[in-house]
Amino acid sequence: MVSSDEKLEPNTGQNYPLTLLINADLAIMGSIPDLPVPISLVSGHYFLFSADAATYLRREYHICGVLIGTLPQIPQQNVFLGLPLELMPEEARLLIEKGVAYIVDDIKVHENGMQNISDQDRRRYLQRLEQEGRQAALVQAGRKEQKREEALKQLKKKQTVKQTGSPQDLSQSPSQSQSSNQEEPEELLFDNGEPALHSALASSRPSIAVHAAFGITPATSNGLFPTTTPSSFPTLPDVPPSYPLFKHLHSEGYFLSPGLRFGCQYLAYPGDPLRFHSHFLVVSADWDEEFDLMNLVAGGRLGTGVKKGFLIGGAEPSDGSRVKTSPDNVRTFSFEWAGM
Repeated sequence: MVSSDEKLEPNTGQNYPLTLLINADLAIMGSIPDLPVPISLVSGHYFLFSADAATYLRREYHICGVLIGTLPQIPQQNVFLGLPLELMPEEARLLIEKGVAYIVDDIKVHENGMQNISDQDRRRYLQRLEQEGRQAALVQAGRKEQKREEALKQLKKKQTVKQTGSPQDLSQSPSQSQSSNQEEPEELLFDNGEPALHSALASSRPSIAVHAAFGITPATSNGLFPTTTPSSFPTLPDVPPSYPLFKHLHSEGYFLSPGLRFGCQYLAYPGDPLRFHSHFLVVSADWDEEFDLMNLVAGGRLGTGVKKGFLIGGAEPSDGSRVKTSPDNVRTFSFEWAGM
C-alpha cells in the first residue's frame, strides 16, 4: 500500500469548462465495477471493500449486507458505520451462482502481491491515484462554481428589485417565498453594495481553475496488485440449511437481512430497507422437522406485535433424501396472530 508520507505533486492551475465538471460528477455517481466482483474471504467471513461494488450489488441484485467499518471522521461511535460490507454466506453463494462474484483469499493475495510488486507498478499506481485526485478536485470545483453562480443570480435579482422598487411577484408560491427567505443569509455574504455586485459579475467566468489534486486514500488494493482471475469452477461458500428459503425469497424480489434483532433468521423487505419496513420475520425449517406448536404461537404474536408477518418455509425433498436448492421446490406459510 501507499505510505502516508508520500505526497501527490500539486497540479498547476488549469481551467476546465463547467460541462466537463458535471460529466465527471455524474461518472463518479454512476460508476459500475468490473464483473465479476471479488469477495474477500478473511477468517471465514466474506467482505466487500469497494464502495462501487457494494452500491452496484445493492441496486441490481438486492444484496444489502452489513456495514461493519468505522467512519474515519467520527470514529468514537457505532451508530453509523462504513466499509467494509460483510455478507452472509447465503448472499456470497447467491452472487457466485449468478456469476457476478467470486471468492478471493485476501491474505494470500496480499502476501503474494507485496512480494512481487515492482517499482514500475508502484509508479503507475501512484499516477492513477493522482488522476483520481484531480477528478475529485474537478467535481468539488464544479459544485462550488454552481453554488457561486446561483448566489450571484439571486444577488442580481435582489439588486434589481431594490433599484426598480417593484414588489414581490404575486405569482410566486408561498413555498418559493419561503425558500427565497432562507437564502437571504447566503446572499448577505455577497451583499456589499453596488460596486461589489459589478465586480462579482465581472469576475464570472465560463471555466474553473483547479490548482491541486486531492489526496486519495484507496479503500482497496485494486490496481496495485495483479487482478486475480476467477476460476472456471468457483468455490462455493458453505451455507446453512435455510439457504433454499433465502434463495426463494430473493428470487421473489425481497431484500433480505439478518433477523437476529427480531428473534428470527431473516427479515424480508418488499424493497430497499432504506425506503421500506420489513414485512416478514422469516424462519426456516426442514421438510419433516417436528416443532412445538407454541413456537408458531410465539412467532405469530411476535410478528403481530412489531407489525410484521411470521413466515416459515422449507424445501420439499424430491426423492425423500436429497434436498434441491432450486426455488421451485420451496413452500412458505405466513402467520398472523389475531385476538378474539
